[in-house]
Amino acid sequence: MIVFLDFEASSLGKQSYPIEVAWVFEDGRSQSFLIKPKSGWVDWSADAEKIHGISRDLLQEKGSDIELVVGEMLSQLSGNELYASSPSWDGKWLSMLLRGAGMPRHALRLRKSDDLFIEEASAILQTGRAGFDAAGLVGDVIERSEPDNPAHRALPDALVELTRLGLVRDAARKIAG
Repeated sequence: MIVFLDFEASSLGKQSYPIEVAWVFEDGRSQSFLIKPKSGWVDWSADAEKIHGISRDLLQEKGSDIELVVGEMLSQLSGNELYASSPSWDGKWLSMLLRGAGMPRHALRLRKSDDLFIEEASAILQTGRAGFDAAGLVGDVIERSEPDNPAHRALPDALVELTRLGLVRDAARKIAG
């Protein structure tokens, strides 16, 4: 099943680490965790905190241990198709989280959401309208569906990707007739 995954992080620096993860399945089931930083994970950006609104105190108070988070991720996500809007960043934090819990860094792998959107649009358009620009259609859908005030939290961001999948499919079906 298709699953969209998103992370929030301590910063966008080289030593950044994941502080929140969420995923949403294509059928709408979702899960979200604040992540208690592992000992040695000390990088922090006050600017990043202003964007996502998650404080270090909140993570210490309400965050889950990484072993619990990783256990849930492996239990729920293994064997599914995982996508993220920015797999270079999200993949970095996924890898760090997995390794922090003693798991291989590629126990779960991410692909780029846009690639899925183009594949879905192309599959629909092949049956109805050959030669149509699927990448252009996807670009238009992404631009039109950009939130006015993005939440910058993991679950709302993952939900945006799920919404985009539906919008891409609907737009392609409309064109295909």
